Amino acid sequence: MDIKNPYAVVLIIQLIYTGMYVISKAAFNEGFSTYIFIFYRQAAATILLAPLAFAFERKSAASLSFMVLLKMFILALLGITFSLNLYNVGLRYTSATVASAVTNSVPVITFFLALLLRMESVRLKSISGIAKILGVAICLAGVVTIAFYRGPHLNPLNQHHHLFSHKNNSSHHTQIHSKATWIKGTFFMIAANTFWSLWLVLQGILLKEFSSKLLLTTFQCFFSTIQSFVVALAFEREISRWRLSMDLGLLAIAYCGFVVTGVTFYLQTWCIEKKGPVFLAMTTPLAFVFTTICSSFFLGEATFLGSVIGGILMVGGLYGVLWGKSKENVKCEPTIEDGKEFYEEKELSSPYRPL
Repeated sequence: MDIKNPYAVVLIIQLIYTGMYVISKAAFNEGFSTYIFIFYRQAAATILLAPLAFAFERKSAASLSFMVLLKMFILALLGITFSLNLYNVGLRYTSATVASAVTNSVPVITFFLALLLRMESVRLKSISGIAKILGVAICLAGVVTIAFYRGPHLNPLNQHHHLFSHKNNSSHHTQIHSKATWIKGTFFMIAANTFWSLWLVLQGILLKEFSSKLLLTTFQCFFSTIQSFVVALAFEREISRWRLSMDLGLLAIAYCGFVVTGVTFYLQTWCIEKKGPVFLAMTTPLAFVFTTICSSFFLGEATFLGSVIGGILMVGGLYGVLWGKSKENVKCEPTIEDGKEFYEEKELSSPYRPL
């Protein structure tokens, strides 16, 4: 592979995530339950990952203890079950554009949580420290802008023929345009990303105790399947809601369970190995641009000016934190011997949900 390949790979990764936002949103617009969707998605991911983990890590896997399994269960509950359920409810209440924009806050929230847990430090008298603090502040401004300011809407690129048309389009847009619903959905997404960020920090600690990454992911996915079933059963008790048919719901489950989990899991690992985690994180805004265009064209969503401004602020905050982090890593590089700093950068810079 030549040196340009990582650029093509990150483009593919962002397009895959764009498809996830748009297809999931289309399925929810059709009335597919977000809770049932998470259960089926996690079940599909478990079916995919279990044989791979058995094939590649059955001989080299670290020993499993009850405490390690308990930690995996808790991590799955926080970072997958809670996070994905809140995230998809938020997606249903807002738009695919908002979902992709808010994703840019994950590295910033992760950095802030690591700072509270004293896993990160900020030198306020240095340029890098100031950049990280400003990045957090700008990202917060982006969240507030998306939640409380919508402004005029930008007309969809395709106003008449949408690939994923919604049969109850008028009622759907009434729900989306409700200010209270929009604010609630935005903060659901922020809460989801906070759980996900906490998962990134805690998983970094658990990986030092149990280093088999694929097996760790598989166990968490399996536990999340069970947890998501309980959550879905609590909210959706009609048997008819659980039936799958050849529609957008099944397409969304297959796409997220197999393509997002299987393809991006490998591509992200390969890209981080070749170019580093900061390179991968810095391409996250591409998904925001792609999703804004695709949701307008395929779903007929009217993008609000506030979402665009908020998304731009979040991207600016993301780059501020990553720039400050990279400057500190460059300065500290001669003193690093055990690779700890690189590993923390990897966890703090990954905004993706590989499950």
